[in-house]
Amino acid sequence: MAPSGAVVEIDGSVTYSGDVCAFYADNLTVRGVNGRPRIDAAGQNALGKGTWVVGGVGTVIENVELYGARVADRNGAGIRLDGKHLTLRNSFLHDNENGILTNNDGVSDILVENTEFGHNGYGDGYSHNLYIGSVNSLTFRYNFSHDANVGHNLKSRAKLNTILYNRFSSTAAGQAGTTASGQPSYEVDLPNGGTAYVIGNIIEQPAANQNPNLLAYAEEGAVNPGTDLYVVNNTFLNDASQGTFILIGGAVTTPALIQNNVFAGGGTITNQAGAAQKTNYQAVSPAFVDRANYDLRPASGAPFINAGFTPGIAASGISLVPSMQYVHVAKTQSRPSNGTIDIGAYEATSP
Repeated sequence: MAPSGAVVEIDGSVTYSGDVCAFYADNLTVRGVNGRPRIDAAGQNALGKGTWVVGGVGTVIENVELYGARVADRNGAGIRLDGKHLTLRNSFLHDNENGILTNNDGVSDILVENTEFGHNGYGDGYSHNLYIGSVNSLTFRYNFSHDANVGHNLKSRAKLNTILYNRFSSTAAGQAGTTASGQPSYEVDLPNGGTAYVIGNIIEQPAANQNPNLLAYAEEGAVNPGTDLYVVNNTFLNDASQGTFILIGGAVTTPALIQNNVFAGGGTITNQAGAAQKTNYQAVSPAFVDRANYDLRPASGAPFINAGFTPGIAASGISLVPSMQYVHVAKTQSRPSNGTIDIGAYEATSP
């Protein structure tokens, strides 16, 4: 067993079948080298929980592909966090009952970046591409989460959620993709409220879905400290004929800040009557460069060019101004700054 502080490297030229494990060392780094290793649970599991059960503190996982996690209680996870604090980057988790499933320790800080999640979920609505429990914080940035199998593309009960420059979307039935098509429920679900920054994302609801709402906040009760929601410079795409883009639980009395967002397609922007809505743009078919291929930059002459207003500072003192923009697959680039900010997740002048 690797000692605390060790770096474990996995040969990426091999597919590992049924190679499941639990590890408990602290400050452990596990990473793929010479390519990305593929770890297929292949009917096996560790401790009845999933493919990799992480019991240590401060684990870092990089450049791996995990798939096929199945267990008796239908919560088999590619990565199951039983320890504290986790970083995952540059990986691909797909076709598990949960991509990531964490504990509810209230103290863990979780960072997920440059990672793809696809078609995770048992199909009963209780398992998801990611299910982050009642931890301290989640930072979810530069990721591609898509095609959840009935569950959510992201579900987090963390007290603090920082969701930056990601793409949440799904393929239509029969359309080519890295996984099978899914019918997700919420694209992003933050059921217990808290402080949440949702900035610079592409958030798409497919025509075939399990819930008509895209982003849900505190719909199960505002039990986390803080009820401040900031939704800034995102591009929302609703391929269904109805729904609510931003669903906010009735117990939330703090007005959400909804600023500089593009809302494409039918539906209500939000159900919160007192939300602070500033310089947003809604149309059935906004003028994007190439909507079908997700080039969501404003086309020449689009009315949302130079039509935004510079976001201010959150109550915490954090700047709400977007500095990056999503690049497919699970990458980012700097967002150009050319005078008045454009509405949406992209500037018109980006390459």
